[in-house]
Amino acid sequence: MNTTQATAAGERADLLASLGERRYFLRYTVRDLTDDQARQRTTASELSLGGLIKHVTATERQWAAFILEGPSAMGADTTEWAGGFTMAEGESVAGLLDEYEKVASRTDELVVTLPDLDAAHPLPEAPWFPPGARWSARRVLLHIIGETAQHAGHADIIRESLDGAKTMG
Repeated sequence: MNTTQATAAGERADLLASLGERRYFLRYTVRDLTDDQARQRTTASELSLGGLIKHVTATERQWAAFILEGPSAMGADTTEWAGGFTMAEGESVAGLLDEYEKVASRTDELVVTLPDLDAAHPLPEAPWFPPGARWSARRVLLHIIGETAQHAGHADIIRESLDGAKTMG
Protein backbone atom coordinates (compact mmCIF):
# COMPACT_ATOMS: atom_id res chain seq x y z
CA MET A 1 0.00 0.00 0.00
CA ASN A 2 1.40 3.40 -0.94
CA THR A 3 0.90 6.61 1.04
CA THR A 4 -1.88 7.79 -1.27
CA GLN A 5 -3.82 4.59 -0.66
CA ALA A 6 -3.25 4.94 3.08
CA THR A 7 -5.00 8.34 3.08
CA ALA A 8 -8.15 7.00 1.41
CA ALA A 9 -11.18 5.90 3.41
CA GLY A 10 -14.40 4.02 2.78
CA GLU A 11 -15.33 3.38 -0.83
CA ARG A 12 -12.21 5.07 -2.15
CA ALA A 13 -9.99 2.85 -0.01
CA ASP A 14 -11.84 -0.21 -1.31
CA LEU A 15 -11.41 0.90 -4.93
CA LEU A 16 -7.70 1.55 -4.40
CA ALA A 17 -7.17 -1.75 -2.60
CA SER A 18 -8.90 -3.69 -5.37
CA LEU A 19 -6.95 -1.89 -8.08
CA GLY A 20 -3.70 -2.29 -6.15
CA GLU A 21 -4.17 -6.07 -5.87
CA ARG A 22 -4.77 -6.42 -9.59
CA ARG A 23 -1.78 -4.23 -10.43
CA TYR A 24 0.38 -6.39 -8.17
CA PHE A 25 -0.65 -9.59 -9.97
CA LEU A 26 0.05 -8.04 -13.36
CA ARG A 27 3.48 -6.72 -12.29
CA TYR A 28 4.32 -10.04 -10.65
CA THR A 29 4.05 -11.88 -13.96
CA VAL A 30 7.20 -10.16 -15.28
CA ARG A 31 9.36 -10.93 -12.23
CA ASP A 32 12.86 -12.17 -13.08
CA LEU A 33 12.35 -11.88 -16.86
CA THR A 34 14.73 -10.47 -19.40
CA ASP A 35 13.50 -7.86 -21.85
CA ASP A 36 13.61 -10.45 -24.64
CA GLN A 37 11.46 -12.84 -22.63
CA ALA A 38 8.94 -10.07 -21.89
CA ARG A 39 8.78 -9.34 -25.62
CA GLN A 40 8.14 -12.97 -26.55
CA ARG A 41 4.79 -14.32 -27.75
CA THR A 42 4.10 -17.69 -26.16
CA THR A 43 0.52 -18.41 -27.25
CA ALA A 44 -1.57 -18.10 -30.39
CA SER A 45 -2.29 -14.55 -29.27
CA GLU A 46 -0.27 -11.54 -30.39
CA LEU A 47 0.15 -10.58 -26.74
CA SER A 48 3.41 -10.50 -24.83
CA LEU A 49 4.02 -9.73 -21.16
CA GLY A 50 5.76 -6.45 -21.91
CA GLY A 51 3.03 -5.53 -24.37
CA LEU A 52 0.37 -6.14 -21.73
CA ILE A 53 2.15 -3.93 -19.19
CA LYS A 54 2.44 -1.23 -21.86
CA HIS A 55 -1.23 -1.56 -22.85
CA VAL A 56 -2.57 -1.50 -19.28
CA THR A 57 -0.44 1.57 -18.55
CA ALA A 58 -1.80 3.43 -21.58
CA THR A 59 -5.37 2.33 -20.84
CA GLU A 60 -5.23 3.46 -17.22
CA ARG A 61 -3.64 6.78 -18.23
CA GLN A 62 -6.36 7.42 -20.81
CA TRP A 63 -9.29 6.50 -18.57
CA ALA A 64 -7.94 8.58 -15.68
CA ALA A 65 -7.69 11.51 -18.09
CA PHE A 66 -11.30 10.82 -19.12
CA ILE A 67 -12.38 11.29 -15.49
CA LEU A 68 -10.93 14.81 -15.59
CA GLU A 69 -11.41 15.85 -19.23
CA GLY A 70 -14.24 13.77 -20.64
CA PRO A 71 -14.36 12.22 -24.11
CA SER A 72 -11.69 14.54 -25.54
CA ALA A 73 -9.15 12.50 -23.53
CA MET A 74 -9.94 9.39 -25.52
CA GLY A 75 -7.69 8.99 -28.56
CA ALA A 76 -9.10 7.92 -31.88
CA ASP A 77 -5.81 6.73 -33.43
CA THR A 78 -6.30 2.97 -33.91
CA THR A 79 -2.72 2.52 -35.16
CA GLU A 80 -1.35 3.91 -31.91
CA TRP A 81 -3.78 1.70 -29.96
CA ALA A 82 -2.69 -1.47 -31.81
CA GLY A 83 0.99 -0.62 -31.29
CA GLY A 84 0.30 -0.21 -27.60
CA PHE A 85 0.18 -4.00 -27.25
CA THR A 86 3.77 -4.43 -28.47
CA MET A 87 6.95 -4.11 -26.45
CA ALA A 88 9.22 -2.46 -28.98
CA GLU A 89 12.95 -2.97 -29.34
CA GLY A 90 14.68 -0.58 -26.99
CA GLU A 91 11.90 -0.75 -24.40
CA SER A 92 12.72 -2.51 -21.15
CA VAL A 93 10.69 -4.27 -18.50
CA ALA A 94 12.14 -1.87 -15.93
CA GLY A 95 11.13 1.15 -18.02
CA LEU A 96 7.62 -0.18 -18.63
CA LEU A 97 7.15 -0.93 -14.92
CA ASP A 98 8.47 2.51 -13.98
CA GLU A 99 5.97 4.20 -16.31
CA TYR A 100 3.18 1.95 -14.99
CA GLU A 101 4.06 2.99 -11.43
CA LYS A 102 3.92 6.69 -12.37
CA VAL A 103 0.51 6.27 -13.99
CA ALA A 104 -0.75 4.21 -11.05
CA SER A 105 0.38 6.89 -8.59
CA ARG A 106 -1.44 9.59 -10.56
CA THR A 107 -4.61 7.50 -10.66
CA ASP A 108 -4.40 6.77 -6.94
CA GLU A 109 -3.97 10.48 -6.19
CA LEU A 110 -7.00 11.22 -8.39
CA VAL A 111 -9.12 8.69 -6.49
CA VAL A 112 -8.23 10.33 -3.17
CA THR A 113 -8.63 13.96 -4.29
CA LEU A 114 -11.56 13.84 -6.73
CA PRO A 115 -14.40 15.84 -5.16
CA ASP A 116 -17.17 13.54 -6.39
CA LEU A 117 -17.03 9.94 -7.66
CA ASP A 118 -20.46 10.54 -9.22
CA ALA A 119 -19.06 13.20 -11.60
CA ALA A 120 -19.76 11.88 -15.09
CA HIS A 121 -18.93 12.52 -18.73
CA PRO A 122 -20.48 11.23 -21.92
CA LEU A 123 -18.60 8.33 -23.45
CA PRO A 124 -17.07 8.93 -26.86
CA GLU A 125 -19.03 7.63 -29.81
CA ALA A 126 -17.93 4.07 -30.50
CA PRO A 127 -19.68 0.88 -31.61
CA TRP A 128 -18.99 -0.74 -28.23
CA PHE A 129 -20.63 2.03 -26.18
CA PRO A 130 -24.40 2.56 -26.14
CA PRO A 131 -25.42 5.86 -27.76
CA GLY A 132 -25.64 8.66 -25.21
CA ALA A 133 -24.04 6.64 -22.40
CA ARG A 134 -22.28 8.45 -19.55
CA TRP A 135 -19.81 7.03 -17.07
CA SER A 136 -19.16 8.36 -13.61
CA ALA A 137 -15.65 8.47 -12.17
CA ARG A 138 -16.66 5.47 -10.07
CA ARG A 139 -17.69 3.51 -13.19
CA VAL A 140 -14.41 4.40 -14.91
CA LEU A 141 -12.44 3.18 -11.89
CA LEU A 142 -14.37 -0.08 -11.90
CA HIS A 143 -13.55 -0.39 -15.61
CA ILE A 144 -9.82 0.16 -14.91
CA ILE A 145 -9.98 -2.53 -12.21
CA GLY A 146 -11.70 -4.92 -14.64
CA GLU A 147 -9.22 -4.22 -17.45
CA THR A 148 -6.28 -4.74 -15.13
CA ALA A 149 -7.71 -8.01 -13.78
CA GLN A 150 -8.48 -9.31 -17.28
CA HIS A 151 -4.99 -8.57 -18.53
CA ALA A 152 -3.37 -9.97 -15.37
CA GLY A 153 -5.11 -13.24 -16.26
CA HIS A 154 -3.80 -13.05 -19.81
CA ALA A 155 -0.33 -12.35 -18.44
CA ASP A 156 -0.49 -15.35 -16.13
CA ILE A 157 -1.23 -17.66 -19.07
CA ILE A 158 1.54 -16.11 -21.17
CA ARG A 159 4.06 -16.45 -18.32
CA GLU A 160 3.10 -20.05 -17.65
CA SER A 161 3.53 -20.80 -21.36
CA LEU A 162 6.92 -19.07 -21.33
CA ASP A 163 8.63 -20.86 -18.46
CA GLY A 164 6.04 -22.59 -16.29
CA ALA A 165 5.98 -19.86 -13.64
CA LYS A 166 2.58 -18.92 -12.28
CA THR A 167 1.25 -15.84 -10.56
CA MET A 168 -0.92 -17.89 -8.24
CA GLY A 169 -0.71 -21.56 -7.31
